[in-house]
Amino acid sequence: MLEHIFKLKEHGTDVRTEVIAGLTTFMTMAYIIFVNPAVLSETGMDRGAVFVATCLAAAIGCFIMGLVANYPVAQAPGMGLNAFFTYTVVFQMGYTWQVALAAVFLSGLCFISLSLFRVRELIINAIPISLRTGISAGIGMFLALIALQNSGIVIAHPATLISMGEISSFGPAMAGLGFFLIIGLVTRGVKGAVMISILIVTALAVIYSDVQYTGILSAPPSIGPTFMQLDLSGAMTVGMIAIVFAFLFVDLFDTAGTLVSVAQKADMLDLHGKLPRLRRALLADSTATTIGAILGTSNTTSYVESVAGVVAGGRTGLTAVVVGIMFLLALFFSPLADMVPRYATAGALFYVAILMISGLVNLDWCDLTEAAPVVVVCLLTPLTYSITHGIGLGFISYCAIKVISGRGSDVPVSIWVLAVLFLLKFIV
Repeated sequence: MLEHIFKLKEHGTDVRTEVIAGLTTFMTMAYIIFVNPAVLSETGMDRGAVFVATCLAAAIGCFIMGLVANYPVAQAPGMGLNAFFTYTVVFQMGYTWQVALAAVFLSGLCFISLSLFRVRELIINAIPISLRTGISAGIGMFLALIALQNSGIVIAHPATLISMGEISSFGPAMAGLGFFLIIGLVTRGVKGAVMISILIVTALAVIYSDVQYTGILSAPPSIGPTFMQLDLSGAMTVGMIAIVFAFLFVDLFDTAGTLVSVAQKADMLDLHGKLPRLRRALLADSTATTIGAILGTSNTTSYVESVAGVVAGGRTGLTAVVVGIMFLLALFFSPLADMVPRYATAGALFYVAILMISGLVNLDWCDLTEAAPVVVVCLLTPLTYSITHGIGLGFISYCAIKVISGRGSDVPVSIWVLAVLFLLKFIV
């Protein structure tokens, strides 16, 4: 049956290899079951319900990706997107988490439509590579700032806006230790380095009585507090258009970049360098986002950590299905997830930030008309505490710099349209 569904021999693999690959991928991305509830619960969402929604959305996304698209790509609520949900949409813009969930739901429906009608390729190809790189790096810097805040390493200051906190206190010290552990373990090639670091810091927090021990295993919490809590009526406003677009935009490029990266590593590209069954993979991603919003979590997206499973030999959707099964088993570890303090996940956030910022190495720094808008996105995304503002100011600066430099013809029509829309948003 597995051979018929996943065509294992055709892809040069077997069940044992795919299972090992799935376990490897899960170990590298399991940190999301601790980090996502910690981030989203800051909005007032029930942490236990978000934990269940995270595991279920990840499992459903993995099953669809594996069974429908037959890709060794795992899915889960995305880092960066959950930060945008919490710190921009809810905290900065003042929307309720119910309205934010509705925006995620609408972005998922839009993503499904774009995937069905092949509009996705047109959008991605129209956005300059430099801006795509800048958006990813900008979100990475935003995550880094959030990690430093959550750990207490960076605090507010009335004169200088931000300042260094008491780094010798327990929280900041543990956050630093967690980060150092991640980098050291990753460098040594240890699978599950991020999760190991979170567990070690949490254990130390329990030992030093900073966190109360509540157990490891239990029945899953109720998903009731977040299930079907979308406020669609509240999302039907002009102001939500930019938010839905931002969710869609970031998810779109995150998914596309991940799929290409994993496919290249797995040698899955065809003779023309294109991905087979791409529409199915995109539909899996967008469908998981829509279902995840109903369950009570931010956008579900493809994880670049899937490369770890590919390196371990994963070549088919069976790898993704194994990851999905592991997420279902993780449902029974909710007491452990509840014990994880914010500073224990700060190191993971900072590590993910490094991975997202590293793409800047491919930028052509000699061409200032390409590099300058990227710097605008990278700096203004964290400094305005808004992914939407960072993206908008990046588009506007890209058009302005190109025109003043006498290279206005280099700007695609779609970028002009987006820049004008963002400009009107800022003015109005």
